[in-house]
Amino acid sequence: MRITIVAGARPNFMKIAPIMHEIHSVNEHGAGLQVRLVHTGQHYDKKMSQDFFDQLGIPEPDANLAAGGGSQAAQTAAIMVGFEQDLIDHPADIVVVVGDVTSTMACAIVAQKLQTKVAHVEGGIRSGDWNMPEEINRIVTDSITNYFFTTSESAGENLRKVGIDASAIYFVGNTMIDTLQRQMSHFQKPELWDASSLENGRYLVMTLHRPSNVDDPQTLKGIIDILEERLMDIPVVFPVHPRTRKNFERFGLSTRNIILCEPLSYLEFNYLVCHCKGVITDSGGITEETTVMGIPCITLRDSTERPETCTMGTNELIGSDPQKLRDAIDLLLSGNWKKGSIPPLWDGNAAKRIVAHLMALRKVI
Repeated sequence: MRITIVAGARPNFMKIAPIMHEIHSVNEHGAGLQVRLVHTGQHYDKKMSQDFFDQLGIPEPDANLAAGGGSQAAQTAAIMVGFEQDLIDHPADIVVVVGDVTSTMACAIVAQKLQTKVAHVEGGIRSGDWNMPEEINRIVTDSITNYFFTTSESAGENLRKVGIDASAIYFVGNTMIDTLQRQMSHFQKPELWDASSLENGRYLVMTLHRPSNVDDPQTLKGIIDILEERLMDIPVVFPVHPRTRKNFERFGLSTRNIILCEPLSYLEFNYLVCHCKGVITDSGGITEETTVMGIPCITLRDSTERPETCTMGTNELIGSDPQKLRDAIDLLLSGNWKKGSIPPLWDGNAAKRIVAHLMALRKVI
């Protein structure tokens, strides 16, 4: 069985790593799976890309399409052109796409037009917010996917509601958590820990990159002002996404107790999360990791494609209301944040289930 796995952006790398490891493991026992890894190059910054391959033990990609940069449309086109030629030159029985980035959608379209089956890892998740590019990517990808590997029961229900046959849906769990559990003992203290005199449980971590939070100067300044107001004596470590940094500089913003730094490697970033008092974010994936680590998480969004992080986990959506951000910070600092639990099948074995299903599908593909 010939399998092509696609990765394009930072969130993808944590999701493919355990799948690659499990394929290697079953091949050592004679499974005979032929796997090809294609990196679209959607994220081309070293901290956003190459470090993840190195730290997560992912083999060097068989191809790098170098399709980073440009507008959404230009990037989609570049990925499709590059992946089409790669798939023509190296035919596959199935293409595995992960997550919800531009590469996910673009490569699924190419595969189907070349009459190649598509499996979507993390299929079926929905935020209901069409202002998010990722939501468009999810809907388009799932509309042309053959096999769905889901992280939650709600994701499967989303698929069944739009007519996907239950036989094509496999509830396997969350490969992000596979990677998290595998790497916890390898987390690395970043240099800024000592340089900033950080202490366990005495700082927050923040990530912001969504246009709704960082593209408007008043919105971004409002978030910063509330943090400075409420967290006078508690530092906030803010690894700044390249998009956010450009806006930060363009708007002429400055901070007092917020520690700005470059994007961190996976092992360094999660070291900070694991030891912090809480996280403020607009990312979806981070809310999964904080849920498993039991870290309070404040999400600056009105909707989430990962509702289990709120209903079962440690995450709370607060939208863009400044007062809700103040209240959430006060609750976090009081030590009365809710205690979460770990969602079903987030047990570190999702990749084993995925690869087992892929091997079973050899009979029908």
